[in-house]
Amino acid sequence: MEQVARVMAVQKNSFILADGNMEFMATLSGRFMNEVQSSSAIPAVGDWVVANKLIDEKKAIITDLLPRKSQFTRQAAGNKTQAQVVAANMDIVFIVSSLNHDMNVRRIERYILAAYESGAMPVVLLTKSDLVSQEEIDATRSELEEVVIGIPVIAISCATSSGLDQLAPYLRPGKTAVLLGSSGVGKSTLINALMEEEVQITALIRDADSRGRHTTTHRELFLLPNGALLMDTPGMRELQLWEGDSAIDATFQDIEALAGGCRFRDCQHQHEPGCSVREAIDSGELSEERLQSYFKLQRELAFEKRKQDQQARIAEKNKWKKITKMHRR
Repeated sequence: MEQVARVMAVQKNSFILADGNMEFMATLSGRFMNEVQSSSAIPAVGDWVVANKLIDEKKAIITDLLPRKSQFTRQAAGNKTQAQVVAANMDIVFIVSSLNHDMNVRRIERYILAAYESGAMPVVLLTKSDLVSQEEIDATRSELEEVVIGIPVIAISCATSSGLDQLAPYLRPGKTAVLLGSSGVGKSTLINALMEEEVQITALIRDADSRGRHTTTHRELFLLPNGALLMDTPGMRELQLWEGDSAIDATFQDIEALAGGCRFRDCQHQHEPGCSVREAIDSGELSEERLQSYFKLQRELAFEKRKQDQQARIAEKNKWKKITKMHRR
């Protein structure tokens, strides 16, 4: 019996599906595997799929993947030619960073770009607020102001439950959110706090550099007591972008707005006369680090686009080679 179900967890080549009544262990059908064109077409956590369910055995065969309304994509680890869908069909992307040595403004900037590109709303969570003073929290907020334009920034502590009530507007019944960030920032601890029980393993971080171990080894979607869904993901030390052309304007809207006042339309914001961006840097309105990050991400995205275009040309060429060989036979 074929029905629609949602992917709740992915473990190597098997999937856990839920249909609202029960969960099933599932695998991909042979036809599905044969028709898959890329790794990004493989079901990810949060995806809606069509599955042939064997109710008595609590097993299912996935036969089709339904269109996604949003997806968080990165370059696949260990394979620079493939995209990996980290999460699908989410409404909110929680970018999680702890208020210790893990704080990295440029990394958060990169996550914001990918979040905007995903089609979901980004929210920055600063965890472990109980370990620092209010002055340090305010200083971090001030440091992030240049990056998180228009994006909510919430300081929380799972140890004291401080700030957790501020997550309520983003975790409403039927809504889906995903936690993204490095290892040791407290994603699993936050899941446990919101679930009101120990469902995820947690580990202590090293005091020297605040780095944590990968306690979460796979992506999993949890149904919170209030009916919202929250996804935990393994920590990502570095996010390799796969796409983001359409989101660069939103991520760097301050620079884009300044560029509109440059004397020359094709201004490169280097040494051109009448450059509003350079004037903003000279006056202290914009930091040089912010501009260099803008340039770096533009170069990275342009490189990825060229690489993907080349791969598409090679794939098209190989396809027609096969067709020609078949005709000759």
